[in-house]
Amino acid sequence: MSDAMQSGQMDQWLNQKLDELLPSKLAAIEANKTPSLAIIATKGTLDWAYPPFILASTAAALGWNASIFFTFYGRLLLKKEIPAEVSPLGNPAMPMKMPFGPKWFQSFTWPMPNLIMAGIPGFEKVATGLMKKTFKNKGVATVEELRELCIEADVKMYACRMTVDVFGFSHDEFIGGVDYVGATYFLPIGKEADVCLFI
Repeated sequence: MSDAMQSGQMDQWLNQKLDELLPSKLAAIEANKTPSLAIIATKGTLDWAYPPFILASTAAALGWNASIFFTFYGRLLLKKEIPAEVSPLGNPAMPMKMPFGPKWFQSFTWPMPNLIMAGIPGFEKVATGLMKKTFKNKGVATVEELRELCIEADVKMYACRMTVDVFGFSHDEFIGGVDYVGATYFLPIGKEADVCLFI
């Protein structure tokens, strides 16, 4: 038998074995892989502060690797004191419900025209207080508590270095354990993640 024929038969045998073994091997690798979540947090208002921390802490509780990249106004969520407030102005998806009073009073949706919300001084403070009270009544953790859960669960937190520099923040204003990185550092993390979210 010629060397060329032997080589051809060997290639054929090898291809057949690869076709038999490779799918099960790839399935085993996929089954043993730790899922990962990458979140890009861009907003710093109270209503937008919850999603990144809820999703990341839940992913970590499920055994996933989770990381959050805080950029632009999202970097406020890394401050030692989170200054997050909610603005109902221009937010038609946010009905105002009262977190106190009788059941019928709490279940009524209070339509608030933009003109009223824009014209009443301190309306954002009132809306923020009502939202915090509603969350507390329903047993929802505060943003700070959720962030602490993420820290305890080893969620990786990255602050956008450019945003921190552009807005003139000092690293002393932020919690410890944060890495200051650029987009070039975080993009490969997002690329490899099983789930990547922009919030």
